[in-house]
Amino acid sequence: MISDEEFLRIANYLKGRYGIDMGQKKIIMNGRLENYIKREGWKDFSAYMDALQKDSSGKLEKALVDHLTTNHTFFMREFEHFEFFRDTVLPYLRDKEKARKDLRIWCGASSTGEEPYMIAMMLREFFGTEHKSWDTKVLATDISTKVLQKAITGIYRSDSIESLPEKWKKQYLKKAPGGNQYAVIEEIKKEVIFRQFNLMEPFPFRKKMHVVFLRNVMIYFDAPTKRELVQKVYNCLEPGGYLFIGTTETLDRGSTAFQLIRPSIFRK
Repeated sequence: MISDEEFLRIANYLKGRYGIDMGQKKIIMNGRLENYIKREGWKDFSAYMDALQKDSSGKLEKALVDHLTTNHTFFMREFEHFEFFRDTVLPYLRDKEKARKDLRIWCGASSTGEEPYMIAMMLREFFGTEHKSWDTKVLATDISTKVLQKAITGIYRSDSIESLPEKWKKQYLKKAPGGNQYAVIEEIKKEVIFRQFNLMEPFPFRKKMHVVFLRNVMIYFDAPTKRELVQKVYNCLEPGGYLFIGTTETLDRGSTAFQLIRPSIFRK
């Protein structure tokens, strides 16, 4: 069992490096790391952290993040966001950007890829024959390299695509080898750019974003970290740009200039 001292060492490390707040999650941390640490041959959590902090390759740190972040997502999750995106946001952006034909959309917690692929499918459907004349590539980032590897393959079990519209299944997915699996077609995969990114780092964008999806990730952060992140997102958005957060998440309305459009949908 992890000691209080070992728990605080790992929790403080995660907080300092990634903004992840596990201060009240000792049992969860122990459950997710104990078998891994035993299996890999460290005598205790302290020996593991000593090795991690000396590891110049960064592999042990990546494994720590992979073990301690929950990456649960699925197609059509919180679909009311996508209906609003299709019916309100995209008509506004098509009109606003008709001269440049350049949309900048960022999924800041893309997990295993369902969200950005779905956005790419929606963009393809919305623009139809005009699509080729627009730059609609979606930037998809996550802290976990493990989930990004899965996202890049674009292969999903048949039960995980059940909720997608039949039309999309036929147009944008194909049967994959190995049984009950489907692969996202190349034309959609090319529309999504996957990158590993820590939200605590300075945002590297040269141009401002039109839409940011940052859903179900701020649960990891304490209030000051969350406020700082929301301000960075506000700064990286175009005037009139939209932010989507998880439907169970909230923003501190007193500390942000974002305008509430609907619960979990905000606008600059």
